[in-house]
Amino acid sequence: MSSSQFPFHRLAAVLIGGALLALLVCGGCRKVGPDFSAPKAPVPDMWYQEVAAEFSTAQPTIQAWWNNLDDPVLVELIRKTREQNLTLWQAVSVIRQARAQRGATARLLQPSVNLNAVYSAQRPSEQAPPLSLLPDDIRDADNINLLSPGLDMAWEIDVFGRVRRTVEAADATLQASVEGYRDILVTLFGEVALAYVDLRTLQRRLAYADSNIQLQQKALDLARTRFETGLTGRLDLEQARANLANTQALIPSLRLGIQSTLNRIAFLLSQQPGSVHADLSTPSAIPSPAPGIAELGLPAGLVRQRPDIRRAERTLAAQTARIGVLTADLYPRFGLSGNLSLATAHITEWRSAGTFAITPFLQWNVFNRGRIRDNIRAQEEATKQALYAYENTVLQALFEVETSMVALREERLRREALVAGVEALTKAAELVEILYTTGLSDFQNVLDTQRFLFQQQDALAVSEGQVTRNAIALYKALGGGWAESEVTPGLD
Repeated sequence: MSSSQFPFHRLAAVLIGGALLALLVCGGCRKVGPDFSAPKAPVPDMWYQEVAAEFSTAQPTIQAWWNNLDDPVLVELIRKTREQNLTLWQAVSVIRQARAQRGATARLLQPSVNLNAVYSAQRPSEQAPPLSLLPDDIRDADNINLLSPGLDMAWEIDVFGRVRRTVEAADATLQASVEGYRDILVTLFGEVALAYVDLRTLQRRLAYADSNIQLQQKALDLARTRFETGLTGRLDLEQARANLANTQALIPSLRLGIQSTLNRIAFLLSQQPGSVHADLSTPSAIPSPAPGIAELGLPAGLVRQRPDIRRAERTLAAQTARIGVLTADLYPRFGLSGNLSLATAHITEWRSAGTFAITPFLQWNVFNRGRIRDNIRAQEEATKQALYAYENTVLQALFEVETSMVALREERLRREALVAGVEALTKAAELVEILYTTGLSDFQNVLDTQRFLFQQQDALAVSEGQVTRNAIALYKALGGGWAESEVTPGLD
């Protein structure tokens, strides 16, 4: 058949008719399986009143909570972490993967068209009919040339929603990956802030240790002078040496802690060990939470802002859609298939003969319904597991918030007591030294006062850091560290 004789108009008519038929058929399409509805979070109407009495119930602004610590160095570390951390970039890659998989799944709703072509060149044997008997179209000297291009098409009409449920699951999986990225933000920024607070706490403790070493060295010199002049016995001298040695023994462990924390910060920034030492080795104040840091919304607010809860909800949605995917296997699949095949011996002169066909098909897995129903039951149980995981995540969030609130309140009270203790012991240390030099007090009072002073100062440094740590834990528990409008780095 020549190109002028090939009925392309009939092919077009059949394709258009088939498409219209599919649209008419799919006008009654429905999605089998359960439709997802967001579960009601198991949260109380308010926080435990005894714990929450001193906290505001206003909805807090916690997207960039580190600004409330009023420490420019910490703010810069958070910025670098957002830009450089490899775990974040891995999460971005997971989002890209889920987005690509969602796109590939959505294309299942479109027809699939494949192009194929076969070219053959044959030399007949001596026993074959003379080439002169073959048509001129395919005879070329002593060879037989033949080119056969064609198209194959297949289109499943999604009558019972198998493909649409698959797309629905892919959508929810993509959204869950976005919430996973946000959850990493919450955790990662919290870890950077905690490491930074640990660093400043250790540096403060080291400063207290150094100042007490000087104080205790002065007491040792005084005890040695009085011993050498015969005013006191050797006991005072040896006790002063022991007191100083005990304090000096803490210095290596504090320095080790500082170096380890600096390396931990470098790791969180995805940098090599030692890369942040120059910027952070100089001691600085322990960041303190600004007033209002403990503001928190009602428990229901957790559902709206904690990424791990949102991710669990999206995972449940994806799992619910998969029930529908398997339920659709109980019903027949309808579709259209077609092909166009041509044959020619002259590529430059397109003289061809060909055929085309459009064929509706039905596929029904009638004899495996027991296996299909078992698979559906398995997915239903997996969905129950996802629901339990969601509810457990909500309860975990409530536990973390309540615990952080109590810890923050109690540590603040402890810090106030330690501040008063340090002030009193500082004055006592000055007085007892004067009394000892004038002979109105024995040396044991000097040693005890200096030892208690150092212990209280060290405890105060730890408490100041712990107050900020508890505030950070509260922010993490509330899901702070991300914003709904934030553009994910690396995504278009």
